[in-house]
Amino acid sequence: MWNEAMLRLLLRGIGETLYMTLGATLFAYLTGLPLGLLLVVSAPDGLAPCRPVYKTLDILVNLTRSIPFLVLMISVIPFTRIIAGTSIGSTAAIVPLVLSAAPFVARLVESSIREVDPGVVEAAQSMGASVMQIVCKVLLPEAKPSLLSGAAIAVTTILGYSAMAGAVGGGGLGNIAISYGYNRYQSDIMLVTVILLILIVQLFQEIGTRASRRTDKRR
Repeated sequence: MWNEAMLRLLLRGIGETLYMTLGATLFAYLTGLPLGLLLVVSAPDGLAPCRPVYKTLDILVNLTRSIPFLVLMISVIPFTRIIAGTSIGSTAAIVPLVLSAAPFVARLVESSIREVDPGVVEAAQSMGASVMQIVCKVLLPEAKPSLLSGAAIAVTTILGYSAMAGAVGGGGLGNIAISYGYNRYQSDIMLVTVILLILIVQLFQEIGTRASRRTDKRR
């Protein structure tokens, strides 16, 4: 059972899991970061209040976050085929992963930005800084430790989603756990894949925690 072919399969599964997780995290932040900032800026107490924009984005984010990942992944299969050219495999899994994770990232970003001391923002406004200048030179730098901590949470959450993607041919360690550990009743392979996923989660969490501590000016 534990031959060279199985070891190669596990190594490929680790590579596919990292590919899906990091790729989806990148695109989720490219979408979720601006969305989170726009939520903060357009809020009633934001830098440029705009109730229609805020309410629209708020409802959209809440609706998207309320859809279970497996349901979302199955429902967007036609869209996934258009984007990735296929509905199975690690590349195809990135599409629903991004759609599911982007609203979550937006909320993490919104929460981090709201932790910034209002006095710092008021000081920048008193010096005549524009909204864009305040966002880029005040809010983002001041919220960096919290943003990095949130990024670690986002990565581990997306990693969990990527494992679930294996249930519908998403590839990675989740697919190995289901195909071999569950369908073929090979409990030892199931155990190994679970341990590998735990180790990867701990690695990402440790990296995020250390990065957050190093950028925290209060320490």
